[in-house]
Amino acid sequence: MALLTRIRGPRDLDRLTPGQLTALAQEIRTFLVTEVSKTGGHLGPNLGVVELTIALHRVFDSPRDRVLFDTGHQSYVHKLLTGRQDFSGLRTKGGLSGYPSRAESEHDVIENSHASTVLSYADGLAKANQLLGKHDPVVAVIGDGALTGGMAWEALNNIADAKDRPVVIVVNDNERSYSPTIGGLANHLATLRTTQGYERFLSWGKDALQRTPVVGQQLFETLHGAKKGLKDFIAPQGMFEDLGLKYIGPIDGHDLTALESALTKARGFGGPVIVHCLTEKGRGYHAAENNDEDRFHAVGVIHPETGLPIKSGGGRSWTSVFAEEMVALGHEREDIVGITAAMLHPVGLAPFAEAFPERIFDVGIAEQHAVTSAAGLATGGLHPVFAVYATFLNRAFDQVLMDVALHKLGVTFTLDRAGVTGDDGASHNGMWDMSILQVVPGLRLAAPRDADQLRAQLREAVEVKDAPTVVRYSKGTVGPAVPAVGKVGGMDLLRVNPDAEEGRRADVLIVSVGALAPMCLEVADLLAARGITSTVVDPRWVKPVDPALPGLAAEHRVVVTVEDNGRVGGVGAAVAQALRDADVDLPVRDFGIPQEFLDHASRPEILAETGLTAPDVARRVAALVSRLDVTVEA
Repeated sequence: MALLTRIRGPRDLDRLTPGQLTALAQEIRTFLVTEVSKTGGHLGPNLGVVELTIALHRVFDSPRDRVLFDTGHQSYVHKLLTGRQDFSGLRTKGGLSGYPSRAESEHDVIENSHASTVLSYADGLAKANQLLGKHDPVVAVIGDGALTGGMAWEALNNIADAKDRPVVIVVNDNERSYSPTIGGLANHLATLRTTQGYERFLSWGKDALQRTPVVGQQLFETLHGAKKGLKDFIAPQGMFEDLGLKYIGPIDGHDLTALESALTKARGFGGPVIVHCLTEKGRGYHAAENNDEDRFHAVGVIHPETGLPIKSGGGRSWTSVFAEEMVALGHEREDIVGITAAMLHPVGLAPFAEAFPERIFDVGIAEQHAVTSAAGLATGGLHPVFAVYATFLNRAFDQVLMDVALHKLGVTFTLDRAGVTGDDGASHNGMWDMSILQVVPGLRLAAPRDADQLRAQLREAVEVKDAPTVVRYSKGTVGPAVPAVGKVGGMDLLRVNPDAEEGRRADVLIVSVGALAPMCLEVADLLAARGITSTVVDPRWVKPVDPALPGLAAEHRVVVTVEDNGRVGGVGAAVAQALRDADVDLPVRDFGIPQEFLDHASRPEILAETGLTAPDVARRVAALVSRLDVTVEA
């Protein structure tokens, strides 16, 4: 790593010869494989942008020139070139974020974000520069997958409208988001990839015709004047140019000389320009290049030589349970169809797609479109299941509300990675869904506590034909089955007050939400050791609040809710409202995630920091009961 260790900032690249730059690129790839294999992270995307990132930092002067990365999972090389070369704590508490982080470096302009947003940031920054009299270019790096998002095209419409605002849009075209990129735009980019003859043709024409006596120059000028028509014929890039965007490319994204030349031209253009770069995800790492599923888009801890995972034990994942049940439902019901937003494998719909290829729809990174398309499918007589990360459904709230719920349509949303996810940081924690969905009329929301309940509640969800249903579950491994010992209304009793048969009122009703059921049972054990009696109930469907819950609550002195969701507007708030509406006047304490953007750390570390552990909850509940006892004695 002789060259890499000498790079403390982007300007250090200026002193390197072409040969040294090529050697640096190889050092960076070796570093990424060695270090990311120890911690896990987004390996494939970063292996694909090594030369592109080097070229960006040689041509543009960060941080004066703002270089922005869409989503940001491809920013590891950028971190290395801006002085951050300690990857030992990557994506762990106290270590480097797996995304751009403004707390880490002045070179990181925007934080980790959801996809398709960078062009809007770039548009706003360019407008600000213009109003403040600055002429520095804004550079936005966006993948071909992110260009499938409608927000990107809304931004392009505005960027193209200002011919004098310098915005350089670098399209990192690797034909993939997670899996191969889907849709008409992908087909257009594929056409551009396979018709690279235009620039060579024009260059040949200039040389040949200008050597022709008398008429050569006139012919060349005529040819050059017909440039637009020729481009449409030889390299149909008119889609971008019709928007008013200068187009440069396609460029070999691993040719440093070609990249620097193209980016230098773009920098000097003075207006909006697209530089179309062809890259290979996972480049230089045999195991990634031969992984057809996602080219090692994201990996856990792996063996660096083979790319095979280093197993750490554990059991089945929540996602695999969903995947298995979807296939079973597909065999039983021909009206079940699946929808994914460019995440077929991560959300577990790949087995369904293999079994029923005509009944799966990958819409690209376009969650809003996915929801309203699902509404159309439901209107047409099918029952769509849109499988999506919980945090990404935030992007389509209006469509859930107005396009599905208002029309009373049977659409099921399965929210993977719900609750604290941890190592991917603030934008990926699924801590908002049970709050924002509470306001949707008619929507039903389930939070399964174990694999059996996930299967059961998914089946219950797809039976609903006149309202949206949501089934949310955690990231990672499913815990052991948590059996019910009784039922009240539609709710499962997980532990019954031992004094109930003798008619004595219990101290605490613990309302357990989803995968936190084992923790809630542990809370009950800790309280019992202090002489405090409790009942643990799993509502199963947390929206709407079960009508039997207020009556059950009235048999206790305190109600406690425990949820893997933000405390503001979550299940605890809904339970408190239901008790007030039923004139059940009891103290209610809600335990959940504080309404903050949480730094990256492991899930257990974040739960501990936020007080979502059995000892923390038991201690606070015991203190509340003690205060009530003092009040009664007084």
